[in-house]
Amino acid sequence: MTTPSTKPGTAVPSSRISRLARLGSLASGVAGGMLAEGLRQLAQGRRPSVGDLLLTPANARRVAEQLAHLRGAAMKVGQLLSMDAGDLLPPELAQILARLRADAQPMPMSQLVQVLEASWGKDWTRHFSQFSFTPMAAASIGQVHAAQALDGRRLAIKVQYPGVARSISSDVDNVATLLRISGLLPASLDVAPLLDEAKRQLHDEADYLKEAAHLQHYRGLLADHPDFTLPEVVAELGTANILVMSRVEGHALDDLQSAPQAERDRVAALLFELLFNEIFSFRHVQTDPNLANYLYDPASRRLVLLDFGATRRFDAGLVEAYRRLLVAGMARDRQGLDAAAGEIGYFGAQIEDRHRQQVLDIFVMACEPLRHDGPYDFGRSDLARRMRDAGMQLGTDRDFWHTPPVDALFLHRKIGGLYLLAARLGARVDIRRLFLPHAAPQGTGSPA
Repeated sequence: MTTPSTKPGTAVPSSRISRLARLGSLASGVAGGMLAEGLRQLAQGRRPSVGDLLLTPANARRVAEQLAHLRGAAMKVGQLLSMDAGDLLPPELAQILARLRADAQPMPMSQLVQVLEASWGKDWTRHFSQFSFTPMAAASIGQVHAAQALDGRRLAIKVQYPGVARSISSDVDNVATLLRISGLLPASLDVAPLLDEAKRQLHDEADYLKEAAHLQHYRGLLADHPDFTLPEVVAELGTANILVMSRVEGHALDDLQSAPQAERDRVAALLFELLFNEIFSFRHVQTDPNLANYLYDPASRRLVLLDFGATRRFDAGLVEAYRRLLVAGMARDRQGLDAAAGEIGYFGAQIEDRHRQQVLDIFVMACEPLRHDGPYDFGRSDLARRMRDAGMQLGTDRDFWHTPPVDALFLHRKIGGLYLLAARLGARVDIRRLFLPHAAPQGTGSPA
């Protein structure tokens, strides 16, 4: 979730026809932009390529603005591509799509009221002594409003945009087709597995009853942890498209950039400790590393965990393979890395040995913080740049391209997000110490 745009709210197209019409209008706009740019360059004596005409800032801006207006799956596809495809996208498109992560527009009050009446009836205000129609935050699937219950409880109410759930499959297909035929998505990039999984994940995220169940599950798992706070679900008001929770206050994690070094280190360490518990103890991972999914309460020094829509369960076999992968990476054991990576599914059947070795090089690099003795300084490390360069070199080799399992993609998204968050905070974290309690298979004791 992000702070909503200061622009007036725009109605979310809720019917399939209206959403398809928006995408058709976008395709026409892109074509018109190509024609205008082509005439401009010809007038200057240049002979532009089709790629030059497609990847203009104006066309990329058209794509971002229309996806932001559609919200829902259309916007989410843009967000997923900007985060998961990363440097494989043309820089013009990647930069514009990245804006989608912080450019959600709220729906107008009239449309909001229609959603509330459809879920709670015409007299829905009977549940509250106060309700703010100005959203506290807005994102691709819904927006959050502050309210107060009749008994005085302060609430946060997440309201889903109308039509989002039923338009997911068609939106994902339409946007992928649009990006492909427009040339804004490289033909060599195989995003089919990611898009199929995006549909499943988005259907889960659009079911707020499932998100409420994930939140309640995490509250139970972390009930005795002194450093985390989670909202409490108000189940009696919840529906498939409205999630009602207690309102928890806190500051944005970005505010910690000016905090003392020790506090920045502590917060980043808590997030990595939680990640290792999620993977190896809970087998239940909140996979969205968006900064807005965390708050920090300086008074209690507790981290506030928000938004459990993108939560995934991992089976025991995959978790055990990842455990062996990290242990091998910590020891620079390439044979162990190769076996674990193959079991997870990183290698295609016809992979060449040079590509296999490049993949193993990336894993060795990614495990650098695990091999470091003592706190690893993320703020001074160039690890993110080195991994980006290695991944880009491998990913743009058409002879290699192989999409890893979707569970791996979502897990990489979370781990990579925490690496970037720690770098942003300039944090120093003893990753090895945090991982070692999980390094041995459960039930076998700690390693020597």
